[in-house]
Amino acid sequence: MTYREGRFWQPDVTVATVVVADGRLLCVEERVNGRLVINQPAGHLEPDESLAEAALRETREETGWDVRLTAFLGAYQWKAEETGRHYLRFAFAAEPERHDPSRPLDEGIVQALWLTPDELLARRDAHRSPLVWQVVADHLAGQRTPLSVLQHLA
Repeated sequence: MTYREGRFWQPDVTVATVVVADGRLLCVEERVNGRLVINQPAGHLEPDESLAEAALRETREETGWDVRLTAFLGAYQWKAEETGRHYLRFAFAAEPERHDPSRPLDEGIVQALWLTPDELLARRDAHRSPLVWQVVADHLAGQRTPLSVLQHLA
C-alpha cells in the first residue's frame, strides 16, 4: 500500500471468468445502482482465498454453473471515474461442467445468460465496465497463460 492524500490506498481485487460453450459466453445481467448491466461472472477476492478459488466461487454464486478453469487471461487495472475506485481484475478462461438451475443467484443478479461475442459487443453500452469487453477480446485473440503462473502461499 502507498500513502496517498492522507490515507492508505488499496484497490479492489476482483476476479472474472470467461466461460465459453458452443461459441457463446456465459454472462450475468445484474442490477447496480438501479441500472441493469452485463458482466462476466465476477466478484471480489475474499480473505484466505486463492484467485482461482475466488473465480470458481463467484461463477457458481452468480450463475449456478460449476466450471473448470483452463487458463489465466491476465491482470487488468481500471479506475471507475464516477466513484474514483480502483480495480485490479484477475481474469480466467473456463469451460462449463455442470449447472444447478435450482441454486439461488447472488443478490443483484437478475439472470445468467449465454451471448455470442457479437451479441455482447452490440450491448456494449450496458457493460458494467470496459473490463467486460477487454477480457473477452483478449480471450478471443487467443491470449492464454498457464494457471501454474499463479501461486497461492497459504
